[in-house]
Amino acid sequence: MCDTGEILASPVGTVNESSFKKCCEKVAKKAGELEVGEIVVGLPVNMDGTKGESAKRCEDFARMLEKLSGIKVNLFDERKTTVLAHTYLNDTNTRGQKRKDIIDTVSAVILLEDYLKFKHNI
Repeated sequence: MCDTGEILASPVGTVNESSFKKCCEKVAKKAGELEVGEIVVGLPVNMDGTKGESAKRCEDFARMLEKLSGIKVNLFDERKTTVLAHTYLNDTNTRGQKRKDIIDTVSAVILLEDYLKFKHNI
């Protein structure tokens, strides 16, 4: 938390991997290198609160990641993070390929900030 009381998150990189297992392995390795205390995985819950296939894949990912890393993995509702990321990128006039390249990273930063605020208020 910074002096103003705001919680700031910062990206450390993006994993581009189509293999589910290899992606988990890469994230687990990076988390170990960074000596993180916990990992947060976005849970794409539908607007009505139900979970679809994407949410189930994220739950599977979180379980495998926790097993591989030995680090506590927390699932956190990611509703509206992508919409908010698009708003931020509109505000900074980020367009084209650059926008496509960073939208997931910006969404992840928003998710982590939301999680840290939630955790701080518990």
